[in-house]
Amino acid sequence: MKTSRLSVETGRSRAIVDLTPQVRHFLKGEGDGLLNISIPHATAGLVLMELGSGSESDLWNRLDALLPRDQRYVHSHGSPGHGADHVLPAFITPTLTLPVLSGKVSLGTWQSIVLVDPNVDNPHREVLLAFLTDGS
Repeated sequence: MKTSRLSVETGRSRAIVDLTPQVRHFLKGEGDGLLNISIPHATAGLVLMELGSGSESDLWNRLDALLPRDQRYVHSHGSPGHGADHVLPAFITPTLTLPVLSGKVSLGTWQSIVLVDPNVDNPHREVLLAFLTDGS
């Protein structure tokens, strides 16, 4: 098994970060197998989505409708609405597993591997990559 730990700075505002270039670099020269991507944080998640077409604002709009950023949450420390951040992983998973063929992650034409981080209280994220082959 080949592993790597990425450090991602998301800043002090909500962030959608394209991880696809780092993933492609990690897999360069590899063969067939499975890639597991994991974010060990309770307030962020990973998705496959199209970027640059307005999907980012559409995602934030739907998340805001589903998880309003107000004081209704029992989990209420941090910035206003931070409780919503802790519910996010129930809807946006903290892990993805994707097939890799000839060292290339299998994505659709418009798909990118994306970190979704609504938490303005934590500007530093780690992403764990693990590549498994039949020889691993």
